[in-house]
Amino acid sequence: MPAALSRTARRRVLQVSAALLALAGVLVWWLVPIGAKEPSGHITFSTGVPTGVYQRYGKLLQQALARDLPDVSITLKDSEGSQQNLARLASGEADFTVATADAVAQYQRDRKPGFERLRGCARLYDDYVQLVVPKGSTVQSVADLRGRRVGVGQDGSGVRLIADRVLAAAGLTPDVDIVPVSAGIDTMPGLLERHRLDAFFWSGGLPTDAVQELSVRLPIRLVALDETLVQSLHDVGDSTRHYRSATIPADAYSRAQDGNAVDTLAVANILVTTEAADPDLVEGFTRTVIGSRDRIGSQVHPAQLVDLRTAIYTDPLPLHEGARRYYRSVKP
Repeated sequence: MPAALSRTARRRVLQVSAALLALAGVLVWWLVPIGAKEPSGHITFSTGVPTGVYQRYGKLLQQALARDLPDVSITLKDSEGSQQNLARLASGEADFTVATADAVAQYQRDRKPGFERLRGCARLYDDYVQLVVPKGSTVQSVADLRGRRVGVGQDGSGVRLIADRVLAAAGLTPDVDIVPVSAGIDTMPGLLERHRLDAFFWSGGLPTDAVQELSVRLPIRLVALDETLVQSLHDVGDSTRHYRSATIPADAYSRAQDGNAVDTLAVANILVTTEAADPDLVEGFTRTVIGSRDRIGSQVHPAQLVDLRTAIYTDPLPLHEGARRYYRSVKP
């Protein structure tokens, strides 16, 4: 009888032990999902010119990523803008960047190196084209820029791409009918202030600090870009379909607008990476971009416009699998 009881007791102990092991396995699976891992390593984020929205956005995003992805170190790299940013991604010089949809479409259309490897993570905020002149200028339209010194952005920038297109849509040949000055938003306001420019183009979020600060130092005005220009741009072809008619609100630059809204055109910005980027990293990166909207937006106003409902639309780029995973995880 004692031997039988001993065998029964041992059997029960084994049964309880097996149950505990099974429970422990379930807990481990629940707490640490198979295949999940914290992203780690080093990445480079190509931003934009100093004082531009890309660069300011990048600095604040770097801080947010440091909190959310502590094992990932991030280096920011200034650039001339969208076109250079895309080239850096394609060459492996950068891992993430921001670029305008029109610049992406042109890069694809030109079949530049690595164009097929580009992937979207999130649609961010819109850039608004801003044509800035001194308040007393006689320039009332893009066509009036004929013969004048015009800041058109740096050679590798999205500003240069869109400025050339807007000039052409107005019937002007950029290198013939104006005196083009290659400069970025970090230098164009000063050149206008010192009378070394008659006007300059800028494409960025609203308000852009450099334009806002210029309006305090110098009376300036924004020149309207009407819907006929947008239609002329659309007629060029597929790479220009990403432009849309838009309005700069009356309070964007209160000193420059005298309480009046200004017609213009806008284009979306996209957070871009490549197909080679680690899906776990892209998922975490995208989560931080969406989750930090309000915190970053309190300092960089355009970031307030990042919207989960539209972020998934990264046309003309296919969505990266890591970003797709994030959007699925937050789908209602």
